[in-house]
Amino acid sequence: MSNSYNAFNPLPIKSQTKILVIEDDENIRENILEVLIGQNIRAIGAKNGRLGISLAQKIIPDLIICDIMMPELDGYDVLAELRQDPLTAVIPFIFLTALADRDHNRKGMELGADDYITKPCKPVELLKAIAIRLSKKTAITDAYTAALKQASQQLNKSLHYDSLTNLPNRVLFKERFTQILNSLALNKHNYNSEQLISILYLSLDRFNRIVEVLGHSQADKLIQIVAQRLQTYSSNYHTIARLATDEFAIIMITDNQRKIVIEFVQNLLETLAKPVILENNIEILITASIGISLYAGDDSELEKMLQLAHKAMNYVKQQGGNTYAFYQPSLIVTSSDRLNLETSLTYALERKEFEIYYQPKVSLKTGKIVGAEALLRWFHPEQGIISPLKFIPIAEETNLIIPLGEWVLKTACQQTKFWQNLGFPELGIAINISSRQFNHSNFHSRLVEILKETDLAAECLELELTETTLMENLEIGNERLTAFKELGVQIALDDFGTGYSSLSYLQQFPFDTLKIDKSFIHQLNKNAKTKTITSSIINMGHELNLNLVAEGVETKTELEFLCQNNCDEIQGFLFSQPLSVKDFTKLLRSKKTLTWPQNIRE
Repeated sequence: MSNSYNAFNPLPIKSQTKILVIEDDENIRENILEVLIGQNIRAIGAKNGRLGISLAQKIIPDLIICDIMMPELDGYDVLAELRQDPLTAVIPFIFLTALADRDHNRKGMELGADDYITKPCKPVELLKAIAIRLSKKTAITDAYTAALKQASQQLNKSLHYDSLTNLPNRVLFKERFTQILNSLALNKHNYNSEQLISILYLSLDRFNRIVEVLGHSQADKLIQIVAQRLQTYSSNYHTIARLATDEFAIIMITDNQRKIVIEFVQNLLETLAKPVILENNIEILITASIGISLYAGDDSELEKMLQLAHKAMNYVKQQGGNTYAFYQPSLIVTSSDRLNLETSLTYALERKEFEIYYQPKVSLKTGKIVGAEALLRWFHPEQGIISPLKFIPIAEETNLIIPLGEWVLKTACQQTKFWQNLGFPELGIAINISSRQFNHSNFHSRLVEILKETDLAAECLELELTETTLMENLEIGNERLTAFKELGVQIALDDFGTGYSSLSYLQQFPFDTLKIDKSFIHQLNKNAKTKTITSSIINMGHELNLNLVAEGVETKTELEFLCQNNCDEIQGFLFSQPLSVKDFTKLLRSKKTLTWPQNIRE
């Protein structure tokens, strides 16, 4: 090879680019290495195909130049083996050959070669071919990186901000609280008495009634208006977050005087009470209940402060709403109705007032029912059906959730085993596990006993847990999940996207299934960003070898999107609402399958 290439620079090649040269002819190999080193390229030589594969897997070069005709392992074999290894599969590959016929070229291209250089070749031709391949690789990598960065940013935003109001969500609210403590140097050992940190927990009065009358669309618009009023009224020094459907929280930093907080809250209530004009000129008046907890310098846990503020807010609601209250230990936060409900709940299990309904889980690959989620229903003899949203929190607070949760677990396992014996051996059951139940000392042992008593295979049982449950103690939570996994039980992360939603938790805990919250699914037809985020969640879940289940699927458009993005399973009213044992048995016997959108299935 001539050295005339020193005066030629067809395309820029980055300094210290790694190029592997696999060539059995020592003279040719050394000449190529000399040309590359002269261009400040990190050139590595291999005298045969086997050594070349080993070096490629070890150093992961930016490009490979390989001779075709070599003893033992020829260039085609080298390329085929490298393309099967994920680490080397996308490395640009250039064949160096004296064979210039079309059949050999076609064979190499079919195996995945990027280019051919015919021997003997000039240094200029060699460098130009290398530069072109590296340039194309860079362009592809840059485009992929940019797309990944954009998706990551959108996903990160969804994990930190509420999609409806664009206010911070619980996880960002917690981060802001920590930043405030750090900036003010407040901790258990150093409390600055000149500063007062208050947590305001705000909930709209009569919101459920508003939803019943106006519908969810108008209710969403109302929530957006409330969020705007909160942002407009509050200064930049206050952090506002949306924690639940109609619940917001505010971090206030003021001089150490309660009257400043009181004045703020009174004016805020007046601001919120102004008439709201919704679509079709519907005018509505709203009020709010606000609970307040104060940072005392000896407890920096935000969740504890939120809990206390929430209790104070509940007290305000029980008194009629449209006012505020500071939390204090002597505060009575239960009304006579709640006490009556607590009493009824105590005897409800004994009186057999509970029933489990089952909502089918359907495979998007086969369209068949593959399992069900067990959902608890309470049929009160006087009040009728009582929402789980109403009685589950009471069961949690009174510790009735332990016997109640055990009854659900045993009953659902027995019923699933019955269905398996009926001719559906692959049917699985998913059961929601509460925080108290999960953290109870004998939960693991009772689970083992129930599986033994019902003769249900452990792999047919899936425990659904929320992020909040696991976040109470990361180390203990991981230990408990590992113990369940050793039994063979499946673990699902429920309501993904509504809690902390940190990607690190997905890697830290041994999950099998990721359930995409219905709030994402219901926004697919309304928000293009939600589509991107949901698609990213599905792809991310598959990269982590997780089974993806979409909750609350109600429309064919939602189904079409989930099919196109390779979601694994769905559940929702599109296929079936939750059913009684009798109706679910009928459904199984009918062998009903999913009705696919026409443009999805041929």
